[in-house]
Amino acid sequence: MFSESTLANNTILITGGGSGLGLAMAKGFCRSGANVAICGRTEEKLIKATKEIENEREDSKVGYYICDVRDHDAVSKMIEAVVADFGSLEGLVNNAAGNFLSASEDLTPGGFKAVVDIVLHGSFNCTHAFGNYLIDNEREGNILNIVTTYAESTGCAFVLPSACSKAGVLAMTRSLAFEWAEYGIRVNAIAPGPFPTKGAWSRLVPSKIFEKKFINKIPMKRYGEHEELANLATFLMSDLAPFITGESVVIDGGERLQAGQFNFINDLMSRKKLKAAFKAMRPKK
Repeated sequence: MFSESTLANNTILITGGGSGLGLAMAKGFCRSGANVAICGRTEEKLIKATKEIENEREDSKVGYYICDVRDHDAVSKMIEAVVADFGSLEGLVNNAAGNFLSASEDLTPGGFKAVVDIVLHGSFNCTHAFGNYLIDNEREGNILNIVTTYAESTGCAFVLPSACSKAGVLAMTRSLAFEWAEYGIRVNAIAPGPFPTKGAWSRLVPSKIFEKKFINKIPMKRYGEHEELANLATFLMSDLAPFITGESVVIDGGERLQAGQFNFINDLMSRKKLKAAFKAMRPKK
């Protein structure tokens, strides 16, 4: 379906592009002809990811930027740096995220804020800076936001900060798709189901019991492959989808047909044991 010219003449910035789904999308964009910029907070991870992306295509142009998406000034400077290094910027993928399991009554204000700052504020910061770059320079472009299957209508137990944040990002997606259409800016979202990643998976699916439950509630009885999501992202960011905007495309093997991605946890054990398990999963300070 895709060739090395599908995303030719496009430079795309992926936040949180140093690992997981962000890295998978970066590799997919590169294979399809795009120049790729990734950003994150850990330089070692970004250096390693950059080398992996460069291996996807001989003539690829890849760059990395150390940036905290929670800082609007830092994001604005990063957008300027990407444009200076690559000559232009046509696409943005808001992929940077944070999530953890917790009984909602045990959430601290700081824990709630940590997720909202990365997911909602971070997505706004990057979208605002990139959108203004496009509008000021009378350029068209594409924005792709990574949300969740529980952002639209169900919400989700035990991941309240993520549910609130992703719902906000989805609302932003649709609001800006309408408002910025006159500028030639398309804004879409992808809502993935379970796609195992090294970092997030250990925090959200920490045991074989959890993993078995996840598989059993997916009608297709398997997890998503990273390349499958990368293919969908490539399609939405390309000229193959010029009339699609304001859309959230679900890719989850039918899992969304059961409400609340983590609601099944309530059936695993008593509330008291659940809370003890969540506490044990938190990183040691």
